[in-house]
Amino acid sequence: MPSIQEQLRQRYAELTPALQEVARYLLDHPSEVVTSSMRHIGVRAGATPPTLVRFAQHLGFDGWPALKAAFASDLGLGDTAYVERARQLVDRAKDQGLAGDLFDVLRNNLATTQAQSTERLESACQLLEAAPAVHVAGFRASYAIAFGLAYEYRLFRRSVHLLDGQGGTLEMQQRGFDAGDVLIVVSFAPYSREALQVAQAAKDAGCRILALTDSLASPLSLMAEETLLFCLNSPSFFPSVAAGLALAEALVAMLASRAGHSAVQAIDAAENQLHRSGAYVASPRSRAGGSGG
Repeated sequence: MPSIQEQLRQRYAELTPALQEVARYLLDHPSEVVTSSMRHIGVRAGATPPTLVRFAQHLGFDGWPALKAAFASDLGLGDTAYVERARQLVDRAKDQGLAGDLFDVLRNNLATTQAQSTERLESACQLLEAAPAVHVAGFRASYAIAFGLAYEYRLFRRSVHLLDGQGGTLEMQQRGFDAGDVLIVVSFAPYSREALQVAQAAKDAGCRILALTDSLASPLSLMAEETLLFCLNSPSFFPSVAAGLALAEALVAMLASRAGHSAVQAIDAAENQLHRSGAYVASPRSRAGGSGG
């Protein structure tokens, strides 16, 4: 069966002008259908709530919630709750093989992530290298990936900025977006509201977007110029971000290698400053471990 977006394209010509305006907005902003209220969509699409209901019914849905669910399915949003997976995990309380199964799955995640994204890393590097500034965002479980990427990248590039929204400052941090900058945004299903908000703000500001996500059909990938995929499978109740961390580390390693001697000088200066400031307990003579945490 065709996706809802494909159905809209196929049936666009048969719609009234008013409904065509709605269809055009939904095709251009599929993630908003899932993350925003019907009233918000109506304001942005220039349509009243009754018009949106009539639009959904014209396509064969009972109403707006059913149409919204179809868009969510298109975007690869799963409906398996963490609590259900937790119940399954409790059934394995005496299973000595659980830890082994988890590490086996993580190894498979890494292999899948490598296969999916190795060829895309080159294009991602080119995108970042051409940008005047790079902004990095990830929230909730994705924050660790975004923070690690920004921390390592900033060791040899000053124009890297982490958006974390602490103290309710996310909107203020977004004011730093300029046309031509790149936003690296990290999220996976169910996608965080903040990640989608930041991505849309970056797009509106003329930034280019690099998405680290779980599907080419994710709302972030649909807004992105480049996408790097990572695999999240886990026998635990929560998706694993280990492959996402590895993907971010691979990206930074490639960027450093391509930056050459200038990266070496910047990293050396950063490391020396960290030791002089007392950030690390180890003396400069025992720096074999590098700029750790």
